[in-house]
Amino acid sequence: MTDETPLRLRREDGTPSVTAYVIAYNEAEKIEAAISSVLWADEIVLADSHSTDGTIEIAERLGARVVQIDFEGFGPLRNKAIAACRGDWIFSLDSDERCTPEARDAILAVVADPDAVDIWRVPRRNWFMGRWIRHSGWYPNFRQPQLFRNGRMHYDQLPVHEGWIPAEGAEVAVLPADIWQIPFKNLGELQHKANRYSTLGSQKVLARGGGRSMAGAVARGFIEFVKHYVFKLGVLDGWAGFVIAFGNAEGAFYKHAKAWCERRSTPPPSSPPLRRESDRSGS
Repeated sequence: MTDETPLRLRREDGTPSVTAYVIAYNEAEKIEAAISSVLWADEIVLADSHSTDGTIEIAERLGARVVQIDFEGFGPLRNKAIAACRGDWIFSLDSDERCTPEARDAILAVVADPDAVDIWRVPRRNWFMGRWIRHSGWYPNFRQPQLFRNGRMHYDQLPVHEGWIPAEGAEVAVLPADIWQIPFKNLGELQHKANRYSTLGSQKVLARGGGRSMAGAVARGFIEFVKHYVFKLGVLDGWAGFVIAFGNAEGAFYKHAKAWCERRSTPPPSSPPLRRESDRSGS
C-alpha cells in the first residue's frame, strides 16, 4: 500500500459516494458473504494483511480493490484502511459481519441527506450456537462507529479494542437498522480469538502498569463471568449465554495473567547441569 491519499470517488450525478471497507486475514470461508452484502456500495476496499488462503482472489472476483497492510494492531490497520477509501462516506464491515437490506436502505438514506450527522453507530445482531443472541451484552451490540463521512473520524493506535476519535464538532447517531454478525462457526474459533485478543490486550495492561497480581487476574475473570451471565442476562440465552460469559471470563483472565507472566518472565535454563565425576562415583 502506498502513502498517497487516493483521489475522491465522484458519482456522475454529483450525489455522495460510499466506500465499504472490510479488514481480513485468511478469511476465505467468510469473505464472500461479507463482500456480497455490500455490492451496492460505489467502491469496496479489502484491507488485507497478506492472506494466503484465497481471500484475496475471492475479493477481487467480487470487484473489491485489495490493499495490503502489515498488521501492527487494529488501530493502525483501520486508519490505513480508511486512508485507502475514496468515497464521501465510509462504511466499515468486518469479515464476520453481513449488511442486511434494511441496514443498506438506512445507510443510503443517511448518505442522501445533506443534513445528516457525521458519524453513525450500527447495532449488530449476533448468531451463535444455533440461535440469535438476545442478551449477554450481545444485543444490541455495538463496536466502533461503522458509518461516517470521510475525514470525520479516525482511530487511536491501540493494538486491540481500539478507540475512535471524532473530528471536532462531529455528532454521533445510531442507525435504525441492524446488521448481522456471525462471529464463530464453532467453539474452536471462540478459543482462538480469545487467545489472540488476550495476547494483544496484555500489552495494553502492561502499558498501563498492570499485570502485578495473579489474584487480580482471577478476580477479573470472575467479575466478567458474573457481569455477562447475571447482570447482562446471559442466563436467558441458555447454554449459549453460559459459553459467552465463560469466554469473556477466560479472555479477561488470560489478558491479565499473560501480563503478569511477562512482567515476571526470566529466561529458562539453557541445559541441565552436568554431573561431576565425584557425584557419579558416589552413586
